[in-house]
Amino acid sequence: MPPPPPPLGRGRKRAAHAFDAALDDAELADARTALAQGRWQTVRSLLARTGDDWDRRGHRVTVLAQEPYCAPWARDWLLAEPESADAAVLLALATVRRALRRKEKPVRARESCQAAAALAPDDPTPWLGLLMLECALGAEAEVRRLFAEVRARYADHHHAHHLLVARLAEHRSGTGADPLHEVYDFANEAAERAPADSPLAILPVIAHAERYRVLAAAGHEPPDASASAHWTGRRARQVMRAAFDWWLEWEQEGHPRRLIDLNYLAHAKVCEGRGAEAAALFHRIGRYATPSPWSYPDRDPYPAFRAARDTALGTA
Repeated sequence: MPPPPPPLGRGRKRAAHAFDAALDDAELADARTALAQGRWQTVRSLLARTGDDWDRRGHRVTVLAQEPYCAPWARDWLLAEPESADAAVLLALATVRRALRRKEKPVRARESCQAAAALAPDDPTPWLGLLMLECALGAEAEVRRLFAEVRARYADHHHAHHLLVARLAEHRSGTGADPLHEVYDFANEAAERAPADSPLAILPVIAHAERYRVLAAAGHEPPDASASAHWTGRRARQVMRAAFDWWLEWEQEGHPRRLIDLNYLAHAKVCEGRGAEAAALFHRIGRYATPSPWSYPDRDPYPAFRAARDTALGTA
């Protein structure tokens, strides 16, 4: 028998300061609650409705996989429905999450993802799980190979691009500022080849933030992002302006991970000293803050987000 679910109640203070990976996906939040209670049938219905909306499927599966008892419940589901690709994918991502937390052997996570990929050959999500694992543990060649596997199934996969940007940003961490760093080229090329309405248009901003994280951690940039010239140089201004102008005209408000991008863009505008533009973004973000990039380089993210938001909105 799987272990019992965790207590349903959470302290009010803790909940008020928690970051919810589900963001504004109410259906996902409901399914996650059901899964915590062992009701995997609700998750089955959710993933069936999600279909081949690959960015949404990846978002929903990775969030569900974070639940502490996801793996045993997914195993129960797979035992009941051995041919269920959804059950196999959920178990695979849950096993990856456990491996990243050192509660499972990486080889088990790889095997689980490969089994899920065999059941769902067109689905990029098992390959996303492998990419998550290898970005943390693997060699560069394997990371590149897995990213290519994801793109072969869905060329504009949002989460996969974010993962590779974060990994590339860590190259040459001891060399200091480098406006020609490969992470910038990768992000620019990905943004240029993506469709006009793709949120990958903001990928250069993500690259700029991830490179700042690495440089600040190595002591090449000040830990206070707003005091760093990284955000105020000519190249940075061009990137931020292009991304903000694109966002003003963007009409695809249903993308499941758009709030992650908006948090990065708001953070960039705060660091750039563009309070009015940051305020517009904070209005759109509302209560859906994300830990990254407010935690960069080593900050408590919720107070950092709250202070930046209150200053931009004039409520400090």
